[in-house]
Order: sequence, then structure tokens, then C-alpha cells
Amino acid sequence: MPTVLIVGATRGLGAELAKAYVSNVPQSRVYATARSSSPPENSIIAENLVYVPGVDLENPDAGKIVLELLHKHSVSHIDIVIITAGYFATETLQEPSFSAQETMYRTCAIGPTILVAALANDSETLLDSKSKVILVSSESGSITLRHEKEGGGNYGHHASKAALNMCAKLLSLDLKERGVAVAAVHPGFMRTDMTKGVGFDKYWDIGGAVTPDVAAESLIEWIDTFDISKTGGYWAPRGAARDIGTAEPVLGPKEKLPTPLRLPW
Repeated sequence: MPTVLIVGATRGLGAELAKAYVSNVPQSRVYATARSSSPPENSIIAENLVYVPGVDLENPDAGKIVLELLHKHSVSHIDIVIITAGYFATETLQEPSFSAQETMYRTCAIGPTILVAALANDSETLLDSKSKVILVSSESGSITLRHEKEGGGNYGHHASKAALNMCAKLLSLDLKERGVAVAAVHPGFMRTDMTKGVGFDKYWDIGGAVTPDVAAESLIEWIDTFDISKTGGYWAPRGAARDIGTAEPVLGPKEKLPTPLRLPW
């Protein structure tokens, strides 16, 4: 009976992951966080699903709030932690944004790292050799994959994901002796309110964007195969497919690239 903690679970990929685990993974117990004081009206309701309200990764006390609820429900071990929360604001050379970059770093890199540390420091059993920590990143965090084909800009988005990748690597080193497997993942280019909100919906078709439920299914299948032997990696469970625009000019022909694909930093 796996216990799953999904941070950022009220929309997009997080919501679909919660739905898939409670519906398709036998006897799973899912704890799903919401930034608001209560989950949105369209959130799923299930006996094996508990919402954790008021969890904003920009808040230094986010880990404390999560731990308080886990203790309340006598949770002594978590099998899978998936942190999907994110924020994306567009920037250009002409219009960079200090405040937007600050929010992106806090939400996408600092918050997830502090939360995982809080879980790890709570006890030796909450995260142990049976635990997997998945930090949802993006191929946009790969310095190697940044190429003139896609140009510059969006500094905070790309750099906060690169920072998350580094934090995932460091967490994997700190937790390896305990046997906790940690990875950063690019779940795929998705048709979400976030990508639509920054104007990326015009690239959905040409970029092979998938709906969040499809990305969730691929990610769950990959998590089943993920273990300590792959800890510290940066993975694309769906492979290069069509959604990593610089895969071919940087890594070579897509048909020769494996799926899942280990991405370059």
C-alpha cells in the first residue's frame, strides 16, 4: 500500500497524478497539497485521498505544515514524494523582471529543496530505502540543451529549473547512504493553463504537447522502474519524442535516442 505525497496537486500534472494514484494504484494512500485554504471545487474526492491545504512553497513553513498533517494522520513512512509546483513568467532582454525571477526561484528551486529537507530531517523512517523523491523540472533547465535554435530570454524560468536540477543532485548525494532515490524529471511539454498563460499554446501542436493525464501516466510508469541505481539523474520519461526542440541539434537523431532519456545537465 504505497503512501504518496504530491505537492502542487490541484491542477495540471499534479491533479492528474493524484487522480491516477487514487484510481489506478491498488490500496494507495495519497496526500495532495493545495496552496489555498481548501482545495478547488473541481478537485477529486476519494477515501484514499487527503488534501493538505495552505501549502505554498514560497512560505518557509510549508514543510512544517505538511509534517503537521502527516503526524496527525500517523504517517511514519512515505514511499513516493512528487513535487510538481511551479511558476512561469516570461521575460526578454528588454523586459527582465526581478520580482518574477524571485518568485520562480522560490517556488521552483528553494521551496522544493527546503520541503524535502524537512521531510528527511523529521525522522529516519519517513524517507528511507523504500522512498523515491521526484522533483518535476523541465528540459528548459538543461544548459547543454540551450541552443541558438530557441534563443535566449525567460531567464528566471530556465535558471530556476537549472537550480532545481542542482538541488536534486545534491539531495541525492545527501540521501544516498539512507537509500532514498532522488531524481529531477522533464515530464513532457504539456497543454496546461501555465503554458497557455505564457503564450506557449501556439507551440502545442508543433511541439508535440500532451495533456497532463498522458504525462502523468508516463511518469507513474517510470517511477515504478526508478530506484537507487538511477538516483541523482535528470530524466525524460517520455524520451525526446517531439517535445524537446533541441534534442536533434544537440544530441543527434531522435530515433537513435533511448526512451526513457537521461538528459544532460
